[in-house]
Amino acid sequence: MKILVIQQKRIGDVLTSTIICNNLKSKFPDSTIDYMCYPNSIDVLKENPNIDNIIPVTNKIRKSTFGFIKFIFEIRRKKYDAVIDVYSKLGTSLITFFSGAKYKVSYHKWYSNIFYNYSYERFDAIKSEYGLAIENRLLLLKPFFTEKITNVKPKIFLKESEIAEAKSILNSYNIDPQKPLIMFGILGSEHYKTYPLDGMAKIIDFTVAKTNATILFNYIPNQKEEALEVYNHCSEETKKHIVFDLYATDLRQFLAILSQCEMLIGNEGGAVNMAKALEIPTFSIFTPSVRKETWQLFENEAKNASIHLKDLKPEIYEKHTEQYIKEHTFEYYAEYPLELMLKKLETYFQEYKN
Repeated sequence: MKILVIQQKRIGDVLTSTIICNNLKSKFPDSTIDYMCYPNSIDVLKENPNIDNIIPVTNKIRKSTFGFIKFIFEIRRKKYDAVIDVYSKLGTSLITFFSGAKYKVSYHKWYSNIFYNYSYERFDAIKSEYGLAIENRLLLLKPFFTEKITNVKPKIFLKESEIAEAKSILNSYNIDPQKPLIMFGILGSEHYKTYPLDGMAKIIDFTVAKTNATILFNYIPNQKEEALEVYNHCSEETKKHIVFDLYATDLRQFLAILSQCEMLIGNEGGAVNMAKALEIPTFSIFTPSVRKETWQLFENEAKNASIHLKDLKPEIYEKHTEQYIKEHTFEYYAEYPLELMLKKLETYFQEYKN
C-alpha cells in the first residue's frame, strides 16, 4: 500500500497526527507512508521510522493557483492507495479527491461526500483518558482497523549524535548535572496563548524556591526582548538559576536539549506536545479560549498536569462563548488565581518526586 497522511497547521497538530502513521506501519509493515505538512513542522517528523517521505507544502504552492494545481497532479502521479486528510480544509479536500486513491478518509462536513468516501463525525464531548485530539485521529483509522488501537502516543525520534550534541552544549554552559534542569515555555505560539509575563516570572521564582533547579527558557532570537522581560521580572535569587543565553538554533537542537530536562513548565502548545512525545513530564497553563477537552493529553499519567480556567471557574464558560473569551483573553487570564496555580504546582512537584 501507498498511504498519504495530510496534516497542515501547527507543530502540535502535526506531531499528534503521527499516531496514524505509527499504527498503519505497524499493521502494514511493507507499506509506504508519506506525510504532507508545512515546512516549519518537518523537524518533529524526522527520523520517525514509520514515515517514509515528508512532503512539504510551501508558500509557493499554497499561494499560487498554478502552483497548487501542478502540486495536485504531482500527488496524483504518486498513485496512493489511501489518503487520510486530517486537516480537512478545502485545499486538502481537493488534493485528496484528485489523488485517485481508493480510500479517501477525513472528518465529516456538509460537503464531505463530494471529496471523501470515508468520513467521520469528530467526537465533541466524550470522556477520554487520552484527550479528544487523540481520539479524533484514531477515528480516521476505522477503514483499516477493526481491533482496538492501543498505540496512542506520538513519539519524537532523536539520533544519538543529536543527544550527544545537546549534552555537549549543556556542559559548555557549566550546567550542574546534579541539579534538576527545567525548561520553561515562557511564550505561547500566539499572543493570546501567552500567560502574562510578570505572572510567569512569579511561577519561575516559585519553581526555583521549591526545586533549586537550573532554568532554561524556550525562545528564539526574535523573541529575546520578551524573554528578557520575563527574566527581569524574576527575583535576583532566581536569576542566578537561569541560563538565559542558552537557546537552540533550530528545532531539532531544541528537541535534543529538551530531552535532557527534568520537566517542562509553561504555556500549553507545541513545546508541551513535544515534551510529551519525548516522555518529559509537563505542567502546562492553558489559554482560557482553548478547549481543554481536546488538548489535555495523557493527563491520566501523573507526570502530566495542567491548569485551565474552566477547571477553576466553569461558570464563565456557561455565560460566554469561546470566541468571546478568546477576544478577551487577557481579562480572563486575570481570573486565574496565582495562589491556586502555585498550590497545584507544588502538589505536582511532590507527586512527581514520589
